[in-house]
Amino acid sequence: MAKDVPYELIYWPGPPGRGEHIRLVLEEAAAEYTDTAQAEGQGGLDQVLAFVQGTVPDDGINPPTLAPPILKHGELVISQTPNILQYLGSRLGLADKDNDGVYRVNALALTALDGLSNEAHDCHHPIAPGLYYEDQKEESKRKATDYVTNRLPKFMSYFERVLGSKSSGDGPWLYGGKLTYADLVLFQCVDGLKFMFPKAMSKLEREGKHAKVFSLHHAVAQRPQISAYLKSARRQKYSHGIYRYYKELDIEP
Repeated sequence: MAKDVPYELIYWPGPPGRGEHIRLVLEEAAAEYTDTAQAEGQGGLDQVLAFVQGTVPDDGINPPTLAPPILKHGELVISQTPNILQYLGSRLGLADKDNDGVYRVNALALTALDGLSNEAHDCHHPIAPGLYYEDQKEESKRKATDYVTNRLPKFMSYFERVLGSKSSGDGPWLYGGKLTYADLVLFQCVDGLKFMFPKAMSKLEREGKHAKVFSLHHAVAQRPQISAYLKSARRQKYSHGIYRYYKELDIEP
């Protein structure tokens, strides 16, 4: 299986979405990759739809994929954000080399994706993802209020505890004293939440109880490869993806 070829990210054109976690890993590692989100008007959307609608020919090796993000690398085709992150992290030096450490890093990434991404998304789609936000505004307000009051501080406090533990090591990182893909995941989650819930996140930052989490966000943003990426046109703007801003949901608990 040839693996000396560029990575191919298949994701929707438009908002950063779940594909952003994967882009950050590829950008930090200065890996060569293509991105269908950057090929809007050039067949990028058609490539995504081919996978989603099942019109990609069966190659006899890879199972059909349900939804993006999807990563192609040589003959390998895989989906699911944490699965892709674990694959890339191991190949690109952004996962712990110790066998047990691989799973520790993955657990941290999964926790961030659960509580600071998936639950955040549910705030504007609490009933069903197939319904428009306007069809569930009342329920969204209740969900968002509970989230910023209870769930958001819970997960922020957990990661503050992780960053203060001996397993975190020296420096601002979550595990082993070095940057891993879990740090990039947490960065993106915090960054998206600062856009989605600016009042709640500003309050958490002012209170100082989660200083290590916000320091990690700052440290990732200052890394040369990430800093250049964030300033580039490749970094898509938040809009209608996972992290959305609605004035009525911008609650300060």
